[in-house]
Amino acid sequence: MYKMTTHERFTRMFQHKEADRVPIADSPWGSTIERWQREGMPEGIDYRDYFDIDKVASINVDNSPRYETKVIEETEKHIIYTTSWGVTLKQWKHMDSTPEFLDFTTTDPEKWKEAKSRMTPTEDRIPWDYLKKNYKRWREEGQWIEAGFWFGFDVTHSWSVGTETLLIALVEDPEWCVDMFNTYLDMDIALFDMIWDAGYTFDSIKWPDDMGYKHNQFFSVKTYRELLKPVHKRAVEWAHKKGIKAHLHSCGDINPLIPELIDIGIDALNPLEVKAGMNPVELKRKYGKDLVFHGGINAVLWDDIEAISAEMEKTLPIMKESGGYIFSSDHSIPSSVSLENFRRIIELAKSLGSY
Repeated sequence: MYKMTTHERFTRMFQHKEADRVPIADSPWGSTIERWQREGMPEGIDYRDYFDIDKVASINVDNSPRYETKVIEETEKHIIYTTSWGVTLKQWKHMDSTPEFLDFTTTDPEKWKEAKSRMTPTEDRIPWDYLKKNYKRWREEGQWIEAGFWFGFDVTHSWSVGTETLLIALVEDPEWCVDMFNTYLDMDIALFDMIWDAGYTFDSIKWPDDMGYKHNQFFSVKTYRELLKPVHKRAVEWAHKKGIKAHLHSCGDINPLIPELIDIGIDALNPLEVKAGMNPVELKRKYGKDLVFHGGINAVLWDDIEAISAEMEKTLPIMKESGGYIFSSDHSIPSSVSLENFRRIIELAKSLGSY
């Protein structure tokens, strides 16, 4: 079979059909890229070109309340700053991890009203220059283009109001939670409608909404059905009306929620976090006709080439059956993974993932 473009591969996977090979689309940390450069990867080259793997382009917009962003403290090791969501973060510079969340502006329904009043879908929230510079090349290269939606439980608790605040509110003030979920989505839809209508079409929407952690979920299936599922469904319906796909990223153990996701028509699920309790082979056998799976290769093993090779040999031949699979780790690529290990992993993924 001839060598396909990324767009052709993704299209075949979403059709649950075979391609030349499974797509390979992952996300290394910044410190991982720094390590690879120290170990011989040239600076200034896209790692996807260096390893000849698939290229997915993302379009992101600003649907925040646009609070002031400023640096509060900066050292050689870290930076403390405020975000446009009104959150104060501490971020380490030379090692990648989830930032430390220090303070939140939106902590109750009254403060939410003020934040919401600042969220108007105007054209200056769209990266027009970025699109003008890159869009034509993305299409010419046959990249897959994703619209980066930003809404739901995960981004509300972590990037906006705080985990404890939102978990309590799910029980005590569910209407407030639903209003936040829907307002973020309304902003996404309005802004991406502007982009689409300007001729910058895309192939899927993708959004992060981590709903689980190790062997459990943040809320019950009942809570999901009542509060969040209708919002997810609205995003999926918007995508499908445009003839494009809906791709959900949700870390943790979300096994009980998968039938709900299928019910609303979600097309693809990522990252299938093994260490949290997700079994990609079982998921493929149970739901492979309904979902495209993206990930499921245990990131804990990627620094041990023998262990990860054995894992891939056990998992990938099953995951690629009848298409419907995109190869990646079950989270992201940490800096413990050497350049040589990643090269060998990619070579094996191409070999095992070929049809």
